[in-house]
Amino acid sequence: MDATLQTMFDAVVAGEAREVETCVRTALGAGIPPERILTTGLIGAMSQVGVLFEGGELYVPEMLVAARAMQAGLTLLRPHLVELGIPTAGKVILGTVRGDLHDIGKNLVGMMLEGAGFEVIDLGTDVAPERFANAAREHGAGYVGLSALLTTTMRNMREVIEAIDDMGIRDKVRVVVGGAPVTDAFAKEIGADGYAADASRAVSLLKSL
Repeated sequence: MDATLQTMFDAVVAGEAREVETCVRTALGAGIPPERILTTGLIGAMSQVGVLFEGGELYVPEMLVAARAMQAGLTLLRPHLVELGIPTAGKVILGTVRGDLHDIGKNLVGMMLEGAGFEVIDLGTDVAPERFANAAREHGAGYVGLSALLTTTMRNMREVIEAIDDMGIRDKVRVVVGGAPVTDAFAKEIGADGYAADASRAVSLLKSL
């Protein structure tokens, strides 16, 4: 691996945002293709972060800092990727369901997905079912990610799936769910396409779908 990309990789894992930005500028200045910077320096590093998290070597705060460092680099790199027409891994509509204002877990999932090459459209918190469905249709998204932290709001996930179905695009959209009270059994009960217990597994799930 190029020395600059290795430094970038290590800086992402360590959560050093300024170092990541410096490395992205250096790599672009050296003529390293933006796609290689993305896949090797940023996506590769976030994959390693996921491995370390699942192995118990990193915890949520460290993963969040690493994801923010990755995003700092991605912000600089994105215009170059768009200019070259580099395709994304897919579009994801993300949000916390109606009645729920919690967003830390959702935000981490969004950053991890961006770090894996997905384009994320984050609708925020307290999102009505119709907004999820409309956004999926408007953006031509292949995935909708639903988050809930309260047992009283997780039931609203079913309404989102029904809204997507009512719009006639259910066969084109994979719906995945997550959050503290959510389980795999609940995901199956409401007709979701998958359940992820944490941000790292959310990335693996979308890739498998």
